[in-house]
Amino acid sequence: MKFLDLARVEIRSGSGGNGCVSFRREKYIEYGGPDGGDGGRGGSVWAEAVEGLNTLIDFRYQQHFFAKNGQPGMGKQRTGHDGADVILRVPAGTEILEDDQETVVADLAEVGDRVLLAKGGNGGFGNLHFKTSTNQAPRRANPGQEGVERTLWLRLKLIADVGLVGLPNAGKSTFLAATSNARPKIADYPFTTLHPNLGVVGIDGAEFVVADIPGLIGGAHQGRGLGDLFLGHVERCAVLLHLVDGTSDTIAEDYRTIIAELEAYGGVLAEKPRVTVLNKVDALDEETREKARAELEAEAGKPVLLMSGVAREGLAEVLRILRSEIDDSRLRHRADNEEPEPWHP
Repeated sequence: MKFLDLARVEIRSGSGGNGCVSFRREKYIEYGGPDGGDGGRGGSVWAEAVEGLNTLIDFRYQQHFFAKNGQPGMGKQRTGHDGADVILRVPAGTEILEDDQETVVADLAEVGDRVLLAKGGNGGFGNLHFKTSTNQAPRRANPGQEGVERTLWLRLKLIADVGLVGLPNAGKSTFLAATSNARPKIADYPFTTLHPNLGVVGIDGAEFVVADIPGLIGGAHQGRGLGDLFLGHVERCAVLLHLVDGTSDTIAEDYRTIIAELEAYGGVLAEKPRVTVLNKVDALDEETREKARAELEAEAGKPVLLMSGVAREGLAEVLRILRSEIDDSRLRHRADNEEPEPWHP
């Protein structure tokens, strides 16, 4: 199991401890009075986005997260110990959904985001709490509040700046391998990519993250092929890179297929900025290139770039166009371009 982006978890917060009914009984103390302490608070269940995680694989082996109950109160005015909290550590970009998988409870988009999923029950009052001038020996105490039990779904949407879309074998994995240190599986048959891959790409001193997802086919929104299950991973991208196979006999139809699937998926995905690229042009002569490019530009209604991931032709131009579509706040700058500060003992 290399990648897991959907997990079901059962959580339960701790119940509060019961209050105590107790009276002070000491030698030579004639009227000791009530001294029952309150119960401790039950532990809560939290979710927090942390660094160093890019998959939900940990939740494949543990699905139940139960916080500790609070301890009951004791005599001599002693309050019970609070129950320990439980924290679900998830990757940045994780959505938390109700059991219906539609209602969003929280969206932990950035590292450090934290949300309370189930609050622990309060501890009950001991009989010391009920002492009054008219009731100096109360014999009652409150039980602790019950914890909260919930079934939730965790759905990961990768945090990337550029998302690759296209038909199977359009050259998406080859592009990622040619421009980054990522090593996705590459082969001459469809659906070699079975799970999303991430790569860090650099151009002109700036770096950004590119996400490669399994290829789409016509009817993916109805579950054909691998379906559109992985399109959620490019929802947070700033720009989409649409690769079209230049060696295909149906270039315009291939383009329309992907656009139709993006529109059928809904949301803002179809409205995101797109850079359209005619890939695998190293296999075409000049005349065929221009003919294919003109056909694709007529269908897309905008300029189309030429590229070959294998021959590394046109890569720099494509990366510069992508960089221009990404906000500066999302870019990371290479440290090797900065002059190091002088060292002082």
